[in-house]
Amino acid sequence: MGRPNNTTPGLRLLRPPTVIGQFHTLFFGSVRMFFLGVLGFAVYGNEALHFSCEPDKREVNLFCYNQFRPITPQVFWALQLVTVLIPGAVFHLYAACRNIEQEDILQKPTYTVFYILSVLLRIVLEVVAFWLQSHLFGFQVNPLYRCDAGALDKKFNITRCMVPEHFEKTIFLIAMYTFTVITVILCVAEIFEILCRRLGFLNNQ
Repeated sequence: MGRPNNTTPGLRLLRPPTVIGQFHTLFFGSVRMFFLGVLGFAVYGNEALHFSCEPDKREVNLFCYNQFRPITPQVFWALQLVTVLIPGAVFHLYAACRNIEQEDILQKPTYTVFYILSVLLRIVLEVVAFWLQSHLFGFQVNPLYRCDAGALDKKFNITRCMVPEHFEKTIFLIAMYTFTVITVILCVAEIFEILCRRLGFLNNQ
């Protein structure tokens, strides 16, 4: 009679044990990924093809574009999403292997500490990603980019390049910063919710 319950905890751990954590999963999994997957491709998908410099030669355009984009934004944000998911995935995998029930996470101190550590690690990864994004892409995309093409050909020196759809890219960039900030706020709020439940300020559901 007791064997069917052995598979139940793993299924329950598909959703976080807190209300804010469940909202964060919905926000993170649907809105953020949809925004990056659909709108990100529309804004950045053909950037390399429309990136043109003076003189408009293929080798100059390619050289300056690699200088302008050491890493493409889509790849960076995809790596950010995967990296931030790892702490929670590791905790849930550990909980599933140990057959930990969902309500035990907020009732047993050891599991609570492990879960809080996974949320704190998520915050650290988001902050690091925010810092890297600010250094790689800045906070605004300018319509002109000055490329040092002297290494390609001495006669070119500093060339001007046109950045396509710079206004749309600026809006998208600000949106990704906003998503990161919202995620950090939700993680901090989730930790406060866990502490309030442990202290008895909130009733366990």
